[in-house]
Amino acid sequence: MNDITSFKETLKLSSPPSNFNLILQSLWYDAKGDWDKAHAQVDQLNDRESAWVHAYLHRKEGDLWNADYWYTRAKQSRPSISLEQEWENLVLFFLTEFK
Repeated sequence: MNDITSFKETLKLSSPPSNFNLILQSLWYDAKGDWDKAHAQVDQLNDRESAWVHAYLHRKEGDLWNADYWYTRAKQSRPSISLEQEWENLVLFFLTEFK
């Protein structure tokens, strides 16, 4: 799987595909409306990539101070695009990054 349409098709499932790493699982749970479960997937990780998703989740939550902390840890800037566009960008990045 390497495109957003295929990823979105998996949202019809009751759980994320078993081949999804924790970052993709986090984005999957977020798309399903389960912020807490999405956060739990990346909260335990300490790498730059998971910090980026962690930042997005706190931005979505509306906690911009915390989001900015995580964007800094990810060596990213808080984007000025919509949350939907950021989610899609993250999904596409991590689908191609972790083939």
